[in-house]
Amino acid sequence: MTITLQLTPEDVKALSVAYKHLEHPSMAARLTHFVGMPIERSLKLLPKTWHANLRQGMNRTLLTALESVISPLDSHSGIAAQEGYHKLLAATSGAVGGFFGLPAVIAELPMSTIITLRAIADIARSEGENLGDLHTRLACLEVLALGGRTEEDDAAETGYYGIRIALALHLSKVPEKALEKGILQPSHPALVVLIAAIAARFGVVVTEKAAAQMVPILGALSGAMVNIIFIQHFQDVARAHFTMRRLERKYGPDLVRREYDIFSRAERK
Repeated sequence: MTITLQLTPEDVKALSVAYKHLEHPSMAARLTHFVGMPIERSLKLLPKTWHANLRQGMNRTLLTALESVISPLDSHSGIAAQEGYHKLLAATSGAVGGFFGLPAVIAELPMSTIITLRAIADIARSEGENLGDLHTRLACLEVLALGGRTEEDDAAETGYYGIRIALALHLSKVPEKALEKGILQPSHPALVVLIAAIAARFGVVVTEKAAAQMVPILGALSGAMVNIIFIQHFQDVARAHFTMRRLERKYGPDLVRREYDIFSRAERK
């Protein structure tokens, strides 16, 4: 006799919420609502040198954060996430950037990225993940790519599973022994490519954030609010991503994928 697993009503609801946040990340929409103008117009306020500075700093920030940001957190799983605490840290960081203008906004980027990654790791732990596992730490970085989608993205290639598969292909080139020991050399070619792929998507959202911070609304208050929207965006995506991983551990990846596709098909009708 074959026993067919089925998701509980509670898990179906959790999967539905996860689908919404993973397939319709709305950072640009949230920022547009806040600043009162389309993000496209806000981007024109940024100097041309911003994009070059962004590319130069993003990879270094993510490589550093992979170990130094997540490892100090208590590795015990199941502890409730302190989402409000991380929002407060993000608001403080954003207020400083908004008060002192664009140079401070650029300087503040590593700090807001670190706070965001700690918030993501905190949510991962609350969903039963082991932060001592290198796979979990890399999954935290995945959230930055998952949250960097745009309206122009092709759904087949940049939907939730599309992005996960693309990142997994990069990760598959990392020696398994290195993953088992929790050791990754920042100079490893596969890791460099993986970080670059994540940074490219994360950079989309960071650029939108910087553009919104440059809109002269209320100075420091504006910077604080933008950072709260920024971290809330990634907290939502992180909760969804690690909900998916929790359900996959419970029911198996194939069943969860089939249930996820049901929401996708229903949406297309």
